[in-house]
Amino acid sequence: MSRTGISLMCLVIMAFFSDAYPGNEQVLFREEFQDLAKWKEEFFPKIPRHTTYSIGNQGDRSYLKTQSGSSASLLIYTETFDVYAFPRVRWSWKIDGIIENGDAKTRQGDDYPIRVYIAFEYDPDRAGFLDRTRYGVMKALYGQYPPHSSLNYIWANLQHKEDVLDSPYTDRSRMILLEKGGRLAGVWVQEDIDIIRDYERAFGEKPPARATIGIMNDSDNTGGSATSYIDYLMVYRASGDLDTPGAALASPQGSIPVHSEN
Repeated sequence: MSRTGISLMCLVIMAFFSDAYPGNEQVLFREEFQDLAKWKEEFFPKIPRHTTYSIGNQGDRSYLKTQSGSSASLLIYTETFDVYAFPRVRWSWKIDGIIENGDAKTRQGDDYPIRVYIAFEYDPDRAGFLDRTRYGVMKALYGQYPPHSSLNYIWANLQHKEDVLDSPYTDRSRMILLEKGGRLAGVWVQEDIDIIRDYERAFGEKPPARATIGIMNDSDNTGGSATSYIDYLMVYRASGDLDTPGAALASPQGSIPVHSEN
C-alpha cells in the first residue's frame, strides 16, 4: 500500500474511534428524533394538563413536535453527561408562533413555546452545611436529590433587552434568551451554546460536572397554546475544549456561543 493510502486509512480509523465530526468535533450523542426511546416525560404535581411530545416526519426527515394548551410537562433525556468533557450543545428549532401574554419576567407569563433545559446534579462533596441539610431533607421526602441549578435556553415571547434573566420562581435557575419574539416564527433556527461559559455568565461560578438535558413547551401560566419543533439535538466537544474536568475547573476556557440561522 502506498504512503498516501496508509495515511487515508489512519484518518478513517481515527475518525471511527473518536466519533469525530468535521471541524474536529467529538460527539457524545446526536438525537435525530426518529423515536423517543431515550427520553422520558416528567410531570408536575400541580399541573393536570400535559404537553404532547411526538415524532413528525417530512420525507426522510424526522423531528420532535411539541404541542401545549394550558399545559406543561418536561421531556428529559434518560442519561446524564459530564459538561466539562462535552460542554457544547447544538440544535435546530422552530415555532409556529409565540405565546400571547408570555413574559419571562413574571410568574404569570413564565411560558415559552420551546426551551432546551440543562439541569445540573447536586454534588454533596461541593456543598456547604446549609445546602447539605436542605438537600438531605429533600432526598428524604422525595427519594432523590433535586437539581442543584439549571440553565433554560428559551425562545422568549417578548423583545426583552436582557439576554439573561433570573427565573421568576427560583434563584437556582437562569433564563438564557436565545430568540426573542415572533419575527422568525415558521423558520428553522440553529443554536450553538457553550454550557460552561453560559453558566459562569449566569451564576458567576463554575457548574457542577454532571447534568442532564430536557426539552419543554409550557403554557400553563398564561392559559395559552403553542406548537414548536426540534429537528436534531447534539451534545459535543470542540477541538479547543479542555480534556479533563480537573483541568477545566482550574482553567476556564471556551468560545463565544455561535448563533446562526438555517
